[in-house]
Amino acid sequence: MAETQLADVLVEMADTLVDDFDVIEFLHVLTERCVELLGVSAAGLLLIDQRDTLRAVAASSERTRLLELFQLQTDQGPCLDCFRTGRPVSVVDLTLSTARWPRFTAAAAEVGFAAVHALPMRLRSEVVGALNLFDVRPGALAEDKLRIGQALADVATIGLLQHRAIQRRDILTEQLQAALNSRVLIEQAKGVLAERLQVDVGQAFAMLRDGARSRNRRLSELSEAIVDGSEQFTPAPVNHRSG
Repeated sequence: MAETQLADVLVEMADTLVDDFDVIEFLHVLTERCVELLGVSAAGLLLIDQRDTLRAVAASSERTRLLELFQLQTDQGPCLDCFRTGRPVSVVDLTLSTARWPRFTAAAAEVGFAAVHALPMRLRSEVVGALNLFDVRPGALAEDKLRIGQALADVATIGLLQHRAIQRRDILTEQLQAALNSRVLIEQAKGVLAERLQVDVGQAFAMLRDGARSRNRRLSELSEAIVDGSEQFTPAPVNHRSG
């Protein structure tokens, strides 16, 4: 069953490796599939932009996104260490790491996370980000699951390249920068929908994603239309996990 699920996920991700695919949606799908396949509580992605600044780009839940942002703001945490060293970092019990990352461990405990496993995203020998797996229970992640997580991180890096023949790093960073710029519009649209519909930002994002899918439009395109008021967005009821 596990092999079938993994095969299905790899096929799903490979199907996105076409021209002009939606990078933000691709990365959010990756975080959600990590949760489903690896049995962790949440997942998030950090990537560098064209200025070599690490940014939070995708997360399987709102609390994970906020924790990733806090990690960047405080410039400490296992995910940053993973990115800087290019090596996996597993913390089986965050309560034992308060001296190493005091502000991060406090923030993680506040949102209910007890363990974290960070995996590097590599472009050849260069690290471009980190895939971060969070759990509400302390404990190690099985070696086979860590290998699968690393494989998914590698597939995601390939996905960001888009084209099989891409060899120059600046093309990747331009694509990442476009995704990060789109993220600003998406955050604004989440705020507009949350206020307009009186829902939390997680629900607003789920509605936004559903709306983009049902209209066959990019998240960034629909978000811009919502922010500038050119489209009156009427969402369908959300009946799945919010992001």
